[in-house]
Amino acid sequence: MRLGLREANQHFSKAIKAVRAGEEVVLTERGRPIAVIRPVRTEDAEDTALQAMADEGLITPAARKGPMPAPRWQPVTVKGKPFSQTIHEDREERA
Repeated sequence: MRLGLREANQHFSKAIKAVRAGEEVVLTERGRPIAVIRPVRTEDAEDTALQAMADEGLITPAARKGPMPAPRWQPVTVKGKPFSQTIHEDREERA
C-alpha cells in the first residue's frame, strides 16, 4: 500500500490497519518513496538482529545450524603451583 504523507497523517489508522493485516505501507512525498512501515515479526527478531550484525561485520554466522559440537580437545593437567599464584608472586617481586 502506498500513502502520501498528508494522507498518512490524516488517516493514520488506515495505515495501521494495513500493517496489522501484514501489509507494508510505503510513505511517499511528492510521489517518491521515503519510508516503509512494516509489521514487526517477533519470531524472527533474533534472526533479524543476528543478520543485521553480520551485515555490519560485527559477527560471523555459523556455517551450519544445530547444537554446538563436542570439543575435540582435552584439558591438559599441569603439575606445580597454580598460575594465579605465580602471577601474584611475580607482581610482589616487581613492587
